[in-house]
Amino acid sequence: MTDPHEHELRVLNPATEEVVATVPAASEEDVAAAVARAARAQRTWAALAPADRARLLRRFADVVDAHTEELAGLEVREAGHTLGNARWEAGNARDLLLYAAGGAERLLGSQIPAPGGWNVTFQEPLGVIGVIAPWNFPMPIAAWGSFPALAAGNAVVLKPAETTPLTALRLAELALEAGLPEHVFQAVPGYGATAGRALVDHPDIAKIVFTGSTRTGREVMERCARLVKPVTLELGGKSPNIVFADADLEAALDPFSFLDNSGQDCCARTRILVHEPVFEAAREFLAGALADVVVGDPADEKTRMGPLISRQQLDRVRSYVPDDAPALRGTAPDGPGFWFPPTVLTGERPDGPAATEEIFGPVAVLLPFTDEQDAVRLANGTPYGLSGSIWTRDVGRALRVSQAVQAGNLSVNSHSSVRYWTPFGGFKQSGLGRELGPDALTAFTRTKNVFISTEGPAQ
Repeated sequence: MTDPHEHELRVLNPATEEVVATVPAASEEDVAAAVARAARAQRTWAALAPADRARLLRRFADVVDAHTEELAGLEVREAGHTLGNARWEAGNARDLLLYAAGGAERLLGSQIPAPGGWNVTFQEPLGVIGVIAPWNFPMPIAAWGSFPALAAGNAVVLKPAETTPLTALRLAELALEAGLPEHVFQAVPGYGATAGRALVDHPDIAKIVFTGSTRTGREVMERCARLVKPVTLELGGKSPNIVFADADLEAALDPFSFLDNSGQDCCARTRILVHEPVFEAAREFLAGALADVVVGDPADEKTRMGPLISRQQLDRVRSYVPDDAPALRGTAPDGPGFWFPPTVLTGERPDGPAATEEIFGPVAVLLPFTDEQDAVRLANGTPYGLSGSIWTRDVGRALRVSQAVQAGNLSVNSHSSVRYWTPFGGFKQSGLGRELGPDALTAFTRTKNVFISTEGPAQ
């Protein structure tokens, strides 16, 4: 990447460190112009019949589907994602468009009984939504913040991450190709300190959807508070994987519960908490599983794990894993590229940095627990509460632990966290608000209450 004072973004392939594209970096004036265009376009978009908005969004989904391989290829080159993961991400964006399109025609108000008349509510679009997307899942997370907002009648100005602007720009082009009105969905690449801040501070941005670090999320929230602007925050995570002695160990200890996307996933199960009676068996299984992980060229169909996003991220991950740290390790290529081997730390304290801080790389910690109460204590022992897994054949235990663990998304006997038709979001310092699910469109509306008197004039 270039210096923030320059006017372009250099997009690197994380597997080769080669420049794959150069993109103009938006200035504050560019963001202001985009917001002004969006505000004008939003009035036309909101005036369309919901069925017409839905029809255009379904057409958009068809166009995305037709360009799946192109979008996946861009994601491989700019983010280092494996080809299979990148195809899934394009498909997730397509599926969310279809789901959100169905909601456009079902965004209903209500009628509330009131003496002397009728009381009705309307769900009105907020206006222009600012979406600030991260680099770890550029397509899906941009879609989560943008597509329900569009379905509800809003316009969207999307600022992708500096390192991964290409799929966002292409999605905006495909929206035009599908027939969406010009400027209803715009991608404005730029640096966070300029374009991102300008988007957050703009008085005509009705809401901000931000996904990123907890530190930056606090700043976004503080700046939004100055304008009493609503915000949805999806921030950091340090998700537990709680494995009881009666669990299916092979399924519970799937290394891709924390290695998917090279560990650059807020929902990664990076704290492997294992019941003492099966702790040694878990250690042995993980040692073999890490050795079998194929790390390499993300464009190769056989590759299971690719590189980290940048040199900066590689240095951060290395800082948590000293060369002499007790650990189970896989292998990774030598440079060029930002490679780090799959790693499970085995000598970390439960309150140590690697066990409590978000590393955002292919690194997990392996910790024993004595009983159910101890497992819950360890699971809740971080500032985060985004996701997690609970593995047991005891239904009562599964329900008790699910209620006791402080996280917004939990899976029992599964590592799945995200479904576009169910709510997603965190507790504690993992964020505010919910994305996806049946109420996703409502989050981009405001409720207007109207009382209509039915009493005639006084006689």
